[in-house]
Amino acid sequence: MSTLYAIPTPLGGSPHDALPAPAIEKIRRLKHFVVENAKSARVFLGALGMPVRELVIEEIGDNRLAGNDVGLLSEAGCPAIADPGAKLIEAAHAAGYKVVPLVGPSSIVMALMASGLEGQRFAFCGYLPRDANERKKRIKELESRSRREAETEIFIETPYRNDAMLAALLETCAETTRLCVAIDLTLPSESIRTHPVDEFRKKPSPIGKRPAVFLLLAQGR
Repeated sequence: MSTLYAIPTPLGGSPHDALPAPAIEKIRRLKHFVVENAKSARVFLGALGMPVRELVIEEIGDNRLAGNDVGLLSEAGCPAIADPGAKLIEAAHAAGYKVVPLVGPSSIVMALMASGLEGQRFAFCGYLPRDANERKKRIKELESRSRREAETEIFIETPYRNDAMLAALLETCAETTRLCVAIDLTLPSESIRTHPVDEFRKKPSPIGKRPAVFLLLAQGR
């Protein structure tokens, strides 16, 4: 039976520091890869000491599974979680492939672990709307759900809109709502802050174009 491996990709640094040895061994045995970005995939695979020029590397699109063991790589993070790859995994299941998720960093789970927010009930909401008014409307909906369900809401944003997202959260949420902003996870510049919204308002700190995860937990019902 052929196997599709879903491979987590760290934001930066050595993959040896982010991935366990058994996962690296499995990756090194592969010759075929379907990737979100060919350039970053070559850098990642090269850092593992693999002969990049001898590998078959194709970007995610209308990919055909040809009976080979395949590694699926996103540009950073976990394939198919707020990243491309779900269609290929669906096709692999339909074709009778074994699908194996490898152990590695997940910014969503790491942010929740380090947030101190509710870890029993939580939801990942992906990207919020780009339009400013729709974004605020969605934030209000998530805050209401969080308050009603005692649930942590987790979401992300394209890095160049991070500061707009933070501004919308501080403008829209109740002052007692607890907010976590987790930035540059797994990097030396990593920063994780959890405070009530009111505290963030007193000490605003721009995020800039750094990968970030946002989490909120509203207080009371």
